[in-house]
Amino acid sequence: MTSNEVRKKFIDFFQSEKHIFKQSSPIVIKDDPTLLFVNAGMNQFKEFFLDNKTIVDSKVVNSQKCLRVSGKHNDLEEVGHDTYHHTMFEMLGNWSFGDYFKQEAINLAWRFLTNELKISSDRLYVSYFYGDKQEGLKEDLETRDIWRSILHDDKIVPGSKKDNFWEMGKNGPCGPSTEIHIDLRSDNERSKISANDLINKDHPQVIEIWNIVFIEFNRKEDGNLELLPKKHVDTGMGFERLCMVLQNKTSTYDTDIFSSLISAVSTISNISYGYSNKTDIAIRVIVDHIRAIGFSIADGQLPSNTGAGYVIRRILRRAVRYGYTYLQLTNPFLFQLTDKLCEQFQDIFPEMCEQKDLIKSVVEQEERMFLKTLGKGLELINKSINSLDSNVKEMSGENVFELYDTYGFPPDLTSLILKEKGLVYNQLQFDCEMQKQKARSRSAAEINLGDWVEVNNIPVEGFVGYDDDTCVSKMIKYRKVKFKGEDRYHVIFDKTPFYPEGGGQIGDTGYIVPQAEERKLEQYYVLDTKRENNMIIHVMESLPILSSSISEYILMPDLATRILTTRNHSATHLLHYVLRMELGDHVEQKGSYVGSDYFRFDFSHFEKISQSQLLKIEKRINDFIASGVMLKEFRQLPIEQAKKMGALSLFGEKYGDNVRVIKYGDSIELCGGTHVQNTSEIGLVKILSESSVAAGIRRIEAVTSIAAIEFLNKQMKTLSEIQSLLKNSDNIIGSVQNIIATNKSLSILADAMKKKKTNDLIQKLSAEFSEHYSFNILFTHLDIDPSSMKNICFQLVKHYDNAFIALVTKKNNKIILNIALSKKLVEKKDLHAAKIINEFGHYINAKGGGQSFFAVASGDLLEGVSRLFDALKEKLKSL
Repeated sequence: MTSNEVRKKFIDFFQSEKHIFKQSSPIVIKDDPTLLFVNAGMNQFKEFFLDNKTIVDSKVVNSQKCLRVSGKHNDLEEVGHDTYHHTMFEMLGNWSFGDYFKQEAINLAWRFLTNELKISSDRLYVSYFYGDKQEGLKEDLETRDIWRSILHDDKIVPGSKKDNFWEMGKNGPCGPSTEIHIDLRSDNERSKISANDLINKDHPQVIEIWNIVFIEFNRKEDGNLELLPKKHVDTGMGFERLCMVLQNKTSTYDTDIFSSLISAVSTISNISYGYSNKTDIAIRVIVDHIRAIGFSIADGQLPSNTGAGYVIRRILRRAVRYGYTYLQLTNPFLFQLTDKLCEQFQDIFPEMCEQKDLIKSVVEQEERMFLKTLGKGLELINKSINSLDSNVKEMSGENVFELYDTYGFPPDLTSLILKEKGLVYNQLQFDCEMQKQKARSRSAAEINLGDWVEVNNIPVEGFVGYDDDTCVSKMIKYRKVKFKGEDRYHVIFDKTPFYPEGGGQIGDTGYIVPQAEERKLEQYYVLDTKRENNMIIHVMESLPILSSSISEYILMPDLATRILTTRNHSATHLLHYVLRMELGDHVEQKGSYVGSDYFRFDFSHFEKISQSQLLKIEKRINDFIASGVMLKEFRQLPIEQAKKMGALSLFGEKYGDNVRVIKYGDSIELCGGTHVQNTSEIGLVKILSESSVAAGIRRIEAVTSIAAIEFLNKQMKTLSEIQSLLKNSDNIIGSVQNIIATNKSLSILADAMKKKKTNDLIQKLSAEFSEHYSFNILFTHLDIDPSSMKNICFQLVKHYDNAFIALVTKKNNKIILNIALSKKLVEKKDLHAAKIINEFGHYINAKGGGQSFFAVASGDLLEGVSRLFDALKEKLKSL
């Protein structure tokens, strides 16, 4: 059975059981501060478990893209080294939201495995939660008894809290689980050791294939459990493992999910899979990681230096490093796997094919960038090795960490290079530096969420800011938060005009005032507004006063800021539309920032936009604005109807069944942000810059309205000042061109004079060499620019096979020392300029570096120059 057939069989079975199929949500999470990526199938349904969203479909089936590379669920280091861990994987799931519970969930799972897939029950085992006395959790006897009606007791294994009590994180929905395991060992092995003794012991052939979680509790911040309003079923079956079972393989990497990718890597590297453990590990790492990289980029997450983008860059570099180190792949290769990846998933995840060109372009550029880093790292490592004394066999762990932290050079590759030269590095020092960095990172990002305190149990209307600038609301609940060491409060009201950050638009700030007459002078500042699991959270420095006399609050966003932000947001829609008209339909939004001061817009395009094109784009937008096009807004429109209208959506965004559509003329987009009623309200748009963000991604930054006027006024003021400096010349461009031409002529003349002066100095210095033992030496102080020193040294050293040159000059109270040696002298006497410069640099309080025949150092002790020269002469005696 092929992998596509397995997936289809699962979905078809549960659809026949009245489950509604739901597409996978994007792998990158936008509205949950506790997660960067979807790490389990339940993430997109978290709102239902928390009772934050109305349940429409109580029974659901899906195949969810998941990524586990950070946080609690982190499989990255195991990936490739064993035969069944993955970063990106599919989680097949069937869900019940307040519908069926334990009995039916277990029966459905068993029927699917044994009846539909014909898996022998003889090889299946189950575990259930045995309870936890320390936490006061009782044994799940109901689940045990259900299994007893299906299986013999010797197939039912009690499990600990670690294995059979599922928790998404430190707090949140949770509950006991029952797992289904399969024993894939040979009959001979099975007769020796019972599978009961190998369950959850990381045995590669006794593995969990299905986890059924009975979500009935909410874990609070203090660790206590409270019952949820409704009981839910959350199941997850590892698609890759299931395919391994049905295809009679011993490794998930041997299934058809990976076979075409492995074949492609083998072709690219000319190294076959299955003949060497080291190269097999490298190939497994590569084929796993390209999936994680490709799906993340398709869902809108580009590699970067922060957050989720940094995780993707780290995965990509790990794959490149394995290819570079073990498969000798010194040129970009990952991007070549994109076609195979897209072919494989075109039916279930069409976004891969739709974004194929972008994925290839981004991955190739990232590879090229990192391969340069590897080259730079090799140069720095060799420099560090050359600076070591001959009797030292260990490199500093701090140096290795700097290579890793600053240049992204992997420590295991550093170790490999050092090993080839008979060296090691101080692992203890490296680990210490790594722990310091982790502590800094935790401190910078640390956020502790308190439990929600309920104030009113009433329905939540949510955002009303499309129609109301202010409103009177009731507080629903609040929680105390500690962020970067400071106390904050998250407050939720039954309705709010505050726009929560989303779709690129910043969250509103403003004030909240108690409705009570005696409290109307009190104002509580809203620092930011965010969305979390379908809730609108007002981030506040202090909690609005709570008392029996106050039941309502006046919510007042900062409208002046909101209006400017709204104009910028509408301008991004017009820009998107005009870009597609001018450049082509391949242009798609890839991200944006919409604030009150400016906006930036990222989009797919594969070449720089010329200045003339930018001016044309800007003119078309401003013509659009001047036309005074009215907004047409469609709320709660079925998403299929919106697509038929031609509404553009943003890849990587999660849309519900009903959406909001914003239309200005022929510009039609799905959007939840705030917008102007008429394009004339924007005033004008002025493009400030156009640049590259990543391969195939361009960025335009622009201003509108008041900011655009201020920018133009500033430019006019600058132009006026230039005109004044040019004595009010009417031909400013001609005058500036004349100045440039004159400056160029003077620069050529100055360079010629400098060259002549340098040549004269070289001739003069050539006559000043003196014999000292077996060397021709030149030690002197020069009054020249340091930038000329290297050229002088290289010209002088050509005169002799045994030249030893030490030149000193001074600049900005610094002593610049250059040492140059004839190449034949380096070879015959085993001398090294960089080692010499660091051995004697202390005379002028200097350290430096360079190559064996030339090195430079900078110090600040002018009085030490003569002692330095004397010490060098003394050294030459012994050589």
